[in-house]
Amino acid sequence: MTDLSRRTLIASGLAATATATPAFAATTTSANAPVPYGATPSPRQLAWHRRERYAFVHFSINTFTNREWGYGDESPALFNPTDFAPDQIVAAAKAGGMRGIILTAKHHDGFCLWPTQLTDHCIRNSPYKNGKGDIVREMEQATRRAGLAFGLYLSPWDRNHPEYGRPAYVDYYRKQVVELCTRYGELFEFWFDGANGGDGYYGGARETRKIDAPKYYNWPSIIALVHQHQPMACTFDPLGADIRWVGNEDGVAGDPCWPTMPDHPYVQSEGNSGVRNGALWWPAETDVSIRPGWFYHPDEDAKVKDPQRLIRLHDESIGRGTNLNLNLPPDRRGRIPDHDVAVLKSFGAALEASFATDLAQGAIASASATRGAAFAPAKVLDGNRDTYWSTPDRVTTPTLTLDLPPNRSFDLIRIREHLPLGVRVTRFAIEAEVAGRWQRLAEKTAIGAQRIIRLDAPITARRIRLVILDAPACPAISEVALFRSVAPAPVAAPRSSDATLISPRDWKVVTATAPGAEALLDGDGATIWSQPAPTTTPASVTLDLGTTQTVAGFSLTPWRHPDKVSAPPRNYRAETSTDGRTWTAAADGEFQNIAYALATQRIPFTTPRPLRYLRLTFAATAVPAEKLAIADIGAFTR
Repeated sequence: MTDLSRRTLIASGLAATATATPAFAATTTSANAPVPYGATPSPRQLAWHRRERYAFVHFSINTFTNREWGYGDESPALFNPTDFAPDQIVAAAKAGGMRGIILTAKHHDGFCLWPTQLTDHCIRNSPYKNGKGDIVREMEQATRRAGLAFGLYLSPWDRNHPEYGRPAYVDYYRKQVVELCTRYGELFEFWFDGANGGDGYYGGARETRKIDAPKYYNWPSIIALVHQHQPMACTFDPLGADIRWVGNEDGVAGDPCWPTMPDHPYVQSEGNSGVRNGALWWPAETDVSIRPGWFYHPDEDAKVKDPQRLIRLHDESIGRGTNLNLNLPPDRRGRIPDHDVAVLKSFGAALEASFATDLAQGAIASASATRGAAFAPAKVLDGNRDTYWSTPDRVTTPTLTLDLPPNRSFDLIRIREHLPLGVRVTRFAIEAEVAGRWQRLAEKTAIGAQRIIRLDAPITARRIRLVILDAPACPAISEVALFRSVAPAPVAAPRSSDATLISPRDWKVVTATAPGAEALLDGDGATIWSQPAPTTTPASVTLDLGTTQTVAGFSLTPWRHPDKVSAPPRNYRAETSTDGRTWTAAADGEFQNIAYALATQRIPFTTPRPLRYLRLTFAATAVPAEKLAIADIGAFTR
């Protein structure tokens, strides 16, 4: 199966049918308001921008099979959380500052978390509440009790359905869309996934089915179907949808990350940075998991991102004008693990404290030019996103100055444009007067929904100024705010609770096709084994486990650092031996979604077997790259 990202090229080959979304009227009543520049957001896109951060919740059959992508042949009887606690899940998200929840109602395995009558591969046939449960309903109600917004994910790919790849499945999928859009109240987002077509169970056929996704699904019609029932739900992410994928699953937006894109099918490099003056308002959503994988895996209990990393993710996503979609996977109980909760509480408390007090309040605002009283410089300080400072049309590179009250110490600067008038500023600088001398603190490209600048250390300034360096139209700045960051409270390092893991502490590298393979055994995802990408000769490593022991499979962790020249392996061949001379085939195939999710892959052997030596062979990289890179190799007992 071709290695596809969950969002890669849904729109590949789709005729450019989308048009720029209608402008959301500027809220000022002044007849002298600037004319909108370029593409502008629709009302639902504008509402989406203001959410800023929300949680993904991946919870399904994969939680119980320890997979990232289910094959579609899993029995519904496997789905049986022992202590499903939707209020605990939502409370954890809210503690982390999330303003909404998006639940995976159906992943690629086709198992439905609501009691649909469209398929038997659903929660009706699970032991959970004796088949009377509805996870979607329970999560929706808990989300609303907490005052958060609710959204849903529905995978277009279905590895269980016998008609996948044929017209009958599209009719089935559209009926699923209608069920979810009409049964669970108002939705703020409806999430499609880009992984479509490949090997699967398909009702017992157990074959590979390829599709031309844009033609097969007819995305404009499905997007219109969502909006027919949910006019304020932003759709993700084919051409014609309201929001786009940021191009990676690392939580890092481009710098800059324009909310505009060309009117043609999605291109990953464009998706990460956006395209200045693109015809469409198609802003980026930055998605990332708090753990390496999207679903819960016991062997990742010790690999939860710490609060400091979440703060950096905030800066690299929300701080660049995108929305952050942070995945929080419940465990097999149906709860967010305690350590993950502690991290979220630390992160959320630090964010709340950091942005609680705008230290620019009480300043006196002035500018080198102004459009009139309705657009006065003081509008950037009034806390109202619907008012803004602007200048006459001919003045496109003005300067705004804030005279600050004494002893204002800050290290965070937040700037916002008035989005209904489009993205007007191309490049800008922030300067501060410290001890009587002006100094340039930062020079950046793009403001958009917001731009957050974090200084290396707090400064105390008498004045600061925003200098517009390049803009095709007069600015419309709705906010300039200053804050003092608060560091997150430390959280004790997590510990693994997975008794099935085999420690590589006593393993040794016997042979490898490139030096440095010892890095595969150190448990450090930042150190890697790297070599030129295999072409005619596969890459290979042979490991000695020290003693003969029963092993059920191996794991491989790719290097998670975004790197343009390196990629993980596409496929694998595993062989085992008890004496290092006679070898037996144990497993072979392709890693799934490894190039984009960069999640640990767990590969079971055909049967558990006693072994002392493990030989792994990799014939190609998952995507074209100069080098093959792998972070860690492990093994498990069951």
